[in-house]
Amino acid sequence: MTVSVFDLFSVGVGPSSSHTVGPMTAGADFADLVRTHGKLDDVASLVVDLYGSLAATGRGHGTFPAVLLGLEGHRPETITPQTIDTRSAEIEQGNPLRFGGDGPQVHLRVADLVLHPLTFLPRHSNGMRFRALDKNGNVLVERYSYSIGGGFVVHDDEDTSAITLDECEVPYDYSTAAELMDHCERSGLSVAEIAWANECASRSEEEVREGLLHLAAVMQECKDNSLTRTGVLPGGLGTRRRAPQWYERLCTIDPHRDIRYWVEWVNLVALAVNEENASGGRVVTAPTNGAAGIIPAVLFYATHYSDRAATLMNDHGYSFSDRREGMDDVVCEFLLAAGAIGSVIKEQSSISGAEVGCQGEVGSASSMAAAGLTQVMGGSPKQVMTAAEIAMEHHLGLTCDPVGGLVQVPCIERNAIAAVKAVNASRMALIDGDGASIVSLDNVVKTMKKTGADMSEKYKETALGGLAVTIVEC
Repeated sequence: MTVSVFDLFSVGVGPSSSHTVGPMTAGADFADLVRTHGKLDDVASLVVDLYGSLAATGRGHGTFPAVLLGLEGHRPETITPQTIDTRSAEIEQGNPLRFGGDGPQVHLRVADLVLHPLTFLPRHSNGMRFRALDKNGNVLVERYSYSIGGGFVVHDDEDTSAITLDECEVPYDYSTAAELMDHCERSGLSVAEIAWANECASRSEEEVREGLLHLAAVMQECKDNSLTRTGVLPGGLGTRRRAPQWYERLCTIDPHRDIRYWVEWVNLVALAVNEENASGGRVVTAPTNGAAGIIPAVLFYATHYSDRAATLMNDHGYSFSDRREGMDDVVCEFLLAAGAIGSVIKEQSSISGAEVGCQGEVGSASSMAAAGLTQVMGGSPKQVMTAAEIAMEHHLGLTCDPVGGLVQVPCIERNAIAAVKAVNASRMALIDGDGASIVSLDNVVKTMKKTGADMSEKYKETALGGLAVTIVEC
């Protein structure tokens, strides 16, 4: 089933879509479930168990306060960073949380959460169990939930159909790149146009366009906010914010956006977005928080350099379509094509670092960004697929081993490197014409999933291996 671009790209808070956004959503969903059962006013206490990666790295990812705030009814798309800081501090000082927002007061602090870092539930490594108890200690409602990456949450008592395109009939349903390519060939539409038609099956054209532009605006706001903040990132590593200083230097050496400095600007945008994410700021999951800087960085390239890049390549004998109906159209086209590729990846594999390693987060985002850029550069559907395949292929095996369980080292720099890879993958696909790649996008996505399954749990967001251990030992 086709996954909506508005599910792959959603507004939330940092630092992690799977460890912050997902757990907060799961907590709020549980409060709604208890309310639906008519048991809200009977609740005297709550018990929360966190399993696997959520327990192992939850402290550095903001998981624990996120769960508590979710149980208060807060949701990541509407809560502000200020509310997170204020309410988290109040709860830790002993103030009760208001279950469901308007339900009974319940005393539950971070220290009360039950952690099982070495226990991995069969369905997913990011598992949670919520229990609402009455005054006699009897269980009123119980639910197991799983944060499966990108802010998506599934529950044991529900299927996963909620993550498809609003469960409506779409004109071009697809789960694989081959099916998407077949739709393009039969209809004569581009990848972005296929995605547009599917989104308009459940929303008006105006709503789709406004929604896409809103996502881009939040990405821009996230980057701009980061450029004004100095000092060090929270969490104890003492990671210095570099984006403001880099920005000041770039503005001095390149005030007119010379194309010679495109790498530096792409690096800056990725760095800025991920520094803001690491501090718990508002961010767009793209498709995850840990990889949130890649698509904004490559979108920056598309809106600032793609015309000049196309001209430069034409001067060297390469001919590309250069159609432009305004910058907003470029933004929408980019996000639609990126979302279409993200749907293929989500359906066939995973975007969860705790499930398949960072190849599922940064690799997926780089693949999506390469597709979006190739689309707005006038690439054919085959070239879009090739660019996505190249970018994903060269992230296979990438581990998720954040130091201190924080989305800082190596995550921030990794986003910058992956954004530049995406631009390069797009260039390679465009220069190569319509030549078919030896490895298909579907094959590389399936390989990513198998590689993740073969990968040791130490390297999948558990803080038990890789850099997470090496830095501590040093």
